[in-house]
Amino acid sequence: MNNTLIWGALAALAAGLVLYAKSSKLREEGGEWSGGLQWGYLLMMVGIFGILSVFMSFTAVLLIFVLFTGTVWFIHKGRLKKSPVGDSNHFTDYMGGFFPIILVVFVLRTFVAEPFQIPSSSMRPGLVVGDFILVNKFAYGIRTPIVNNVLVPTGQVERGDVVVFNYPEDTKINYIKRAVGLPGDVVEYKNKVLSINGQIVEDRSSGIQNYQENTPQYGMITIETQVFQETIGTHHFEVLKIAGQPSFLPQGVRSDFPDRQSCEYAEDGSWFRCTVPEGHYFMMGDNRDNSEDSRYWGFVSDKLIVGKAFFIWMNFSDISRVGTRIQ
Repeated sequence: MNNTLIWGALAALAAGLVLYAKSSKLREEGGEWSGGLQWGYLLMMVGIFGILSVFMSFTAVLLIFVLFTGTVWFIHKGRLKKSPVGDSNHFTDYMGGFFPIILVVFVLRTFVAEPFQIPSSSMRPGLVVGDFILVNKFAYGIRTPIVNNVLVPTGQVERGDVVVFNYPEDTKINYIKRAVGLPGDVVEYKNKVLSINGQIVEDRSSGIQNYQENTPQYGMITIETQVFQETIGTHHFEVLKIAGQPSFLPQGVRSDFPDRQSCEYAEDGSWFRCTVPEGHYFMMGDNRDNSEDSRYWGFVSDKLIVGKAFFIWMNFSDISRVGTRIQ
């Protein structure tokens, strides 16, 4: 994916440079800059954006573009005040126009809501591959961009929330799971039964569900699961379990994740117990036997929280899912 992105970005940058070099740098009769010049600048911006996105987070790249285009915009405004005929510099005149658009995108994406696509089956049956969801960035506090510290508290992660966060092992990747353990909680999963602080989370069987999974080794296969109704906090939802599977796969547990000493694991995979450290959360997928989650790579720091998933706004394979509220 990164190779495809960087080659595409380099191609856009190269095309932009060629168009810039060959295009006229004079205004046309209508007062506009030539189409080749405008497309050249646009493609160069796309290329630089793509290249930077390989090496840093999308938010960081957006912030860089906000600062850059904002500086150009202020220079452009200053020139407009000094010259009765407008800004004669094609760079500041054209590029300054991007600043308001990029600023609005940055503010909305950083502080209000962010789109996210479901990449795996780990949150079935509630969320499926192909769902495009909205994430409420305001739910857990207004946060400093990049550093992600809470500036203005507006709410806290609650048990049962479906949360998007930066994957602890690679913070450039976003994951989505359900928060089952808050700071200080003792989370136990024994013989496929979840308990929190000694209280069993009751689950009620509600039938069988089959779904298609595209696997690297076998291609498309059908997976048969048992469906259970669960309630955590104020959230009522369904989880999937595969008969005969253990509570976790011992070979998948990382031996060196932070606060590993806060967890105990049975050698046969029948149970585990973790005490959630302060400032962290324990996350699990609703598709319990097909989810890479806190059982394997540990706890999620509050500084990695992106926001609360709340709404499915598109699924091109199943339009009936559009408008579904995430439980």
